[in-house]
Amino acid sequence: MQAPANAMTAPAQSRLAATGEYLTFRLGTEEYGMDILKVQEIRSYEQPTRIANAPDFIKGVVNLRGVIVPIVDLRVKLHCASAEVNAFTVVIVLNVRNRVVGAVVDSVSDVLELSRDQIRPAPEMTAAAVNTSYITGIATVTDRMLILMDIEGLMSSADMGLMESIA
Repeated sequence: MQAPANAMTAPAQSRLAATGEYLTFRLGTEEYGMDILKVQEIRSYEQPTRIANAPDFIKGVVNLRGVIVPIVDLRVKLHCASAEVNAFTVVIVLNVRNRVVGAVVDSVSDVLELSRDQIRPAPEMTAAAVNTSYITGIATVTDRMLILMDIEGLMSSADMGLMESIA
C-alpha cells in the first residue's frame, strides 16, 4: 500500500516546527519566523565594533548592559541580495544555549501564534542545491508564507563559531 501524498517521512516529521508563537521578520523579500521564546529583546541597529579576521556575516560586537554580544548579520549569512542598513534594520537579541547573540534583520513584523495545521515540513533538497537544515517548516498565514527557522541550531552550528556545538 502506498503512503498518502501528504504523508511525511519520519525525519521530516521530527524536524517539523512546533505549534507556538513566532516572531516574524524580513530578510530581503522573504518573511521568516523564529520561536519567540529564544528572543530576549529587539533593538535598533547600532554599528558594532569590528573583530579582525571575523567572517563577513559576523559584524562585530556590542556592549549590551555590560555583556559583550556578537552580532550576526543574517542577511549576509543567508546570502540575501542586499544587506543595507536603513531605518527599519534591527537587531534581534537572542538567548541561545545561555549565550546572548544578536541577529541583524531587515525588519521585524509581528508575533504570530501558529497551529500545527498551518505548518508544513520544509522541502527536502540535496545538500549541493540548498542547505535547508535550519528550516523547520513553512507556515501559511492567509496570503503570507513564512519560513520557520531553527535559530538555535543556526546560531550554535560549527560554521558560525559562536559557541561549542553539542556532540
